[in-house]
Parts: sequence; C-alpha cells; structure tokens
Amino acid sequence: MSSELRYTANTQLEHLHARYTGTGHADLTKYDWLTHQHRDTLSSIVGHPTLTAYLAIADGACTGRVKYEMTEKMLQPCGPPPKKDDD
Repeated sequence: MSSELRYTANTQLEHLHARYTGTGHADLTKYDWLTHQHRDTLSSIVGHPTLTAYLAIADGACTGRVKYEMTEKMLQPCGPPPKKDDD
C-alpha cells in the first residue's frame, strides 16, 4: 500500500511540474525561484488590462509606459544572477 501511494504522489508531482513550469524542483535555487515568482507577477500585470490601468493611475503614467517598464523588468527581475561556486 505504501509503495502504491508513493507512486501516485510521484506521478501527480511529475504531472504538476510538466503542466506548471514555475513550480520548482529539488535543485532549484532561491534566486531561480524568486525570479520565477517575479516574472509570473509581472506577466500577470501586463496581461490584465485593469491591473495595468491601476498601476498607471497610481504612477501617473500612461498604460503603454507601464507595460513597457514591466516587460523590461522581466529580463532580470531580481538583478544579475549570483556567482556560482564551482565545487
């Protein structure tokens, strides 16, 4: 029974990872996870016109400028990646 439950959990997890790319895995670093979260948020704001309009009003800018700035932030939302340690 335990092995069957473990198999079901693994298949569900694999299905989740295949369907949603930003769900992460065991080797995902904090920087990568944070970058996925920021890009998800930024793309959601750009993709929903009401959110874009809300931010444009709050910033006092036009919606095109807000979309442009959000798209630019998606390139490196958390700054440059940290140096990797070669062990």
